[in-house]
Amino acid sequence: MRLSCIHEILIGSRDQEKAKCTGEVCLNEACKRGLPCRVECVSNQEAVERSEVIILAIPYKHLDSTMSGLTGFEGKIVISPINPMEKSEFFAYIPPVEGSAALHLKTLLPESTRLCLAFNNISGNRWRDIDQELEYSVAVCGDDAESKRVVMEMIDQISLLKSYDAGPLAMSPVVEGLTPLLNNIAKCNRMKDVGVKFV
Repeated sequence: MRLSCIHEILIGSRDQEKAKCTGEVCLNEACKRGLPCRVECVSNQEAVERSEVIILAIPYKHLDSTMSGLTGFEGKIVISPINPMEKSEFFAYIPPVEGSAALHLKTLLPESTRLCLAFNNISGNRWRDIDQELEYSVAVCGDDAESKRVVMEMIDQISLLKSYDAGPLAMSPVVEGLTPLLNNIAKCNRMKDVGVKFV
């Protein structure tokens, strides 16, 4: 919803019927609000092939299985908002051996893929509450300056978000690890949708 009024969006899914339902919800909600909405629902593979920028908005536990059957990432900008964490009595950051989900994802992608980390610290509830502005800071990590510039420009078009260059992909464990911290703060202090804002 927040991106489709600015960019043409392809929603990819293993289950195209599920993607179709998501797209219909997006179109209906946009229609109610009188907003433009350019959404098309396709398979994951088609989304990769046709997109210039790919956001892998999937749970960490599904990362390997999702990536295993996909090709065509060469030269594309890929954004990882993925946080490897588990919940028991509290939220814990459980990174893979590479040190972060983003660094693990890098091993699954062709060398020419331009991988960035972004959007990791904004709750799903805040994304879905389309009638409310998003007033958060978004840390962006990556090893390619041009792809970071593209991603940061996209972020700055969304609601009241403000992007910040957070350095190379090696900083991704720090950014991903903030999410379980924010969730624990919210839980322990009876707060909702805690986020980050640099002032």
